[in-house]
Amino acid sequence: MSPNHRKTKAFTALAVAGALALTACGGGAGDSTTAKGDDKPVDSLKFYNDKGGWKEAFTQVGAASKKDVGVGMEPVGYSDSNAYTAFIRSSFRTKEKADLFTWHTGKELEELVDQKLVAETTEQWTKAVADGNIPEQLKEYFTYDGKQYCVPLNAGYWVMYFNKAVFKKAGITQNPKTWPELLAVADKVKAAGVKPFYQTNILFSFVWFETLLAGKDPDLYDALATGKAKYTDQGVVDVMNEWKKMIDAGLFSDPGAKTEPQAQLKSGAVGMVNFGTWFSGNLNTLKMKAGTDYDFFVIPNVNPSLPKTSMIFETGPVCSAAQSEHASTVQKWTDWWVTPQAQTAWANSRGDLSFNPKAEVKDPGLAALNKDVGGDGYRLINRWFEATPVPVMNKALEVFGAFVTKPGDPMPGLKKIQAEADAYWAKQK
Repeated sequence: MSPNHRKTKAFTALAVAGALALTACGGGAGDSTTAKGDDKPVDSLKFYNDKGGWKEAFTQVGAASKKDVGVGMEPVGYSDSNAYTAFIRSSFRTKEKADLFTWHTGKELEELVDQKLVAETTEQWTKAVADGNIPEQLKEYFTYDGKQYCVPLNAGYWVMYFNKAVFKKAGITQNPKTWPELLAVADKVKAAGVKPFYQTNILFSFVWFETLLAGKDPDLYDALATGKAKYTDQGVVDVMNEWKKMIDAGLFSDPGAKTEPQAQLKSGAVGMVNFGTWFSGNLNTLKMKAGTDYDFFVIPNVNPSLPKTSMIFETGPVCSAAQSEHASTVQKWTDWWVTPQAQTAWANSRGDLSFNPKAEVKDPGLAALNKDVGGDGYRLINRWFEATPVPVMNKALEVFGAFVTKPGDPMPGLKKIQAEADAYWAKQK
């Protein structure tokens, strides 16, 4: 998915405020299903989301659902993720609970489930998996205490996008297959007068941390997410130092630049952008053509001895508030949403992949990637943003943002992150 950029301090403050709001409104949420007597079928649903840039795609899908199952969908998009998070959390205290809304998997979804604020979808998942409309491997990201909540919004894999004209100018004729080859490509792009890699000091400041750590030691990566390893462990320090080495070598763009990454790639200000496959839709919006103006390749492991290629993976949920007045209509729409017909329309409206393997993706590069990743050569790694507990994530984003802006000894920052991790995991025991 594509969260909007925001300043880390604002993000942290909002997360704290949101947590307080969630605690305040959790007491009277009730059961995760709607009493049948309260159900009021409607012919259209509002879909609240934090993806303002996807309005056109959502509108197309709403028209398709109206045609296919008689239920329309009206997108209500927020471009500011802070405002969106605050709105959703406060909406649970009102009578007008969200029929459909986007959220995050991981700890942020678990918090809503613990407060009984989202509707259960176990029966829908059982049928969708049996029908082959949702892969079994996605189930764990939506499961808490043996039950499922929400359904997938998207599925994305993180790859390296590149500007084909920049590569041609730099004399690059083959995509890198190893980490040394990737660094050699970066050096050629730099020699051509272009910053090799995009980097930012706000929300997506975590991208290169996850790429380097997952590509070097995926077991350590997973252990960090569950509190079984520390941010001060030598393996993490080594990754931070490798990151610093790349920054010092001039391989990254200005992390404080306000220009969106898709615009930087189109203009040739940067040669490569490390993002999820949803980024194809961003580039298509700028009239960049896949295979002609841009392309992508799988990012090779830092550690060549790993048996499988580490592939950062993300999935976001479409949820419904518990006790929605329109529960039967919501289920009718979400039953349709997971079908191949719906997902073909959705994927191609954005120029992206779908979680449904039966969806017919027009972009040949994305279609090939979807097929390849389903094989045995990849180890799927949950994106750091979803894998990391919220308090730890907030502090880490602050530290990473400062690090890319002014790189130095990583240990003081790592100690700050670990202090948050220690406090968090102590409360889980």
